[in-house]
Amino acid sequence: MKKGLLAIVFPFLLLLSGCFSDPVQDDLLNYVNKEIKPAGKLEAAAVSAYEAVSGANYTDDQTMYDALTKEVIPNYNEFIQELDSVKIETDELRKIHEIYIEGADIQYKAFVTIKQALEEQDPALIQKANDMLADARAHIRDYKSKLNKLAKEHNVKINQ
Repeated sequence: MKKGLLAIVFPFLLLLSGCFSDPVQDDLLNYVNKEIKPAGKLEAAAVSAYEAVSGANYTDDQTMYDALTKEVIPNYNEFIQELDSVKIETDELRKIHEIYIEGADIQYKAFVTIKQALEEQDPALIQKANDMLADARAHIRDYKSKLNKLAKEHNVKINQ
């Protein structure tokens, strides 16, 4: 008799446990723990290489040009390809990820514009690129803010 009851109750419990899963939570966990990690490493390499030759670290145009052509642009291009290949299951996360892709595309175009500005020695292109970088930063801040909000809503902790 107990075996018969268990045979009826156990499948019901399995079915019921499926009702409590959160597809957005599952997608977020996969996204932050697996999908986005390879892209993050490429982005960090590209941005680090850029920061090493810009701002207070700027020494001369040739050094910046070499960093852009040999490290920054190739790594950032690969980063965008990784972002494009990330697998996302839910619309909520996909919309947020698209903000990241858009910001990354703008930043990539800014790096290419800086390279062009150095080739042409055109200060107007540098200003245009700086505006693009500011726009890209705004997109990436928006992405992080919305990702953190979604994570909080679905009880996912994201380590920064």
